[in-house]
Amino acid sequence: MLTRRDMLMSSALGMGWLASQFMTQAVGGGLSLARRKPHFKPQAKAVIMLVQNGGPGQMDFFDPKPDLTKYDGVVHREKVETFQKGSESNKLLKSPFKFQQRGQCGVELSEVIPHIGELADDICLVRSMVSEHNNHTEGLVLLNTGKIFPGRPAFGSWVSYALGTENANLPAYIVLRDPDGYNTSGTLLWQNGWLPALHRGTEVNTKGSPVLNLQPHAKMNATTRSAQLAAIKKLNEIHLEKFPGNTELETRIANYELAARMQLEAGATLDLSRESESTKKLYGLDQKETAGYGLRCLMARRLVEAGVRFVQVFPPVKPQFQPWDAHSNSKTQNEQIAAKCDLPSKALICDLKQRGLLDDTIVLWSGEFGRLPVSQNGKGRDHNRNAFSLFLAGGGFKPGHVHGATDDVGYRSVQDIVTMPDLHATLLYQLGLDHTKLTFEHHNSPESLTDARVTGAKVVKEILS
Repeated sequence: MLTRRDMLMSSALGMGWLASQFMTQAVGGGLSLARRKPHFKPQAKAVIMLVQNGGPGQMDFFDPKPDLTKYDGVVHREKVETFQKGSESNKLLKSPFKFQQRGQCGVELSEVIPHIGELADDICLVRSMVSEHNNHTEGLVLLNTGKIFPGRPAFGSWVSYALGTENANLPAYIVLRDPDGYNTSGTLLWQNGWLPALHRGTEVNTKGSPVLNLQPHAKMNATTRSAQLAAIKKLNEIHLEKFPGNTELETRIANYELAARMQLEAGATLDLSRESESTKKLYGLDQKETAGYGLRCLMARRLVEAGVRFVQVFPPVKPQFQPWDAHSNSKTQNEQIAAKCDLPSKALICDLKQRGLLDDTIVLWSGEFGRLPVSQNGKGRDHNRNAFSLFLAGGGFKPGHVHGATDDVGYRSVQDIVTMPDLHATLLYQLGLDHTKLTFEHHNSPESLTDARVTGAKVVKEILS
């Protein structure tokens, strides 16, 4: 007589048994990706984070400053905080780009991002962001984890831990990077920290096979495959008995199960050949400059459409691995990277909107900090942690709205300042999560993403619809 467990293990490559094991895991321990309820009714259920590594200059894209043109070449009244050499003269540098009013809201945006400019009535522009560090790694770690110190869980990991996935056959947190390499700090930006390892970001390729080693060898028959899976599970269970509470081992077991389920669905979800030619053209897949980033943006849409909670999209690694880092020439360097990212960024938001997905999907477009109003080596700009701009779309954020302001030359945020913990608290709020209640016990202390007791993080309700 076969037991129910034996039957599931021996049939259909063991998929039924693996799925049943996954669905019966305990939810409370965080060692499951099963869908979980938020603290309250959410406005959004997914996030696409477009990371603009390098630090886009606020006064060259989103925050026009006539005084920079008026006083171009004049020594600034305040000695600015520099990161690299070359800005010692402290002379103001005008933007090489013209600004014009866009959309019915009339917000002024730079000519170098014409496609994003067409979204003026769909985006919520925050001009009063501040960072805590002028170095790329620390700034990116802050953007992704809430503090400048490495080793903490990424924002996507917290979302995975809190909400699980809406699709049991796909991870909750997926990372899409340039297949030609990593941007600044690489995998450091999607670590799970001290959350269970199951909530680490999963890299998915945008060149060749999307998920490496997903399919079994063509010569392996169903019987052999089923036996292999059963043997792996048995060995893992024996090892787990010797090391109880080892979340990495428990995660490895869960990942085998997830991989088995992904064999059934991931290929179809990530098969972009199913997209229409008009959609591919919308994302710029027919143009060399935009094809790479456009492909990642299109894949991000397909993933949230399939139920993935958090998708992180990284920019091109060429001509440099932190492409918005315009130290030498704020005109030519910004033109190069904007030409690659402007059209696909617009396409993603437009595509989500026309499919009815934007209402419950948050799109965040942000770098790690801004740039200085003074020149570096004559034509470039150095890092600036005291002010930068970002924008959000969908997910209940107020469209056609501008929040906050910087000083007359864009050096400091001075009105309605938003910190990174504030931003994280607000994003969590839109996902139905109270940032003060989303905690994980670590070293006998309830850790959280925003650490509100120290940072004073608050939900910025002025930017919500």
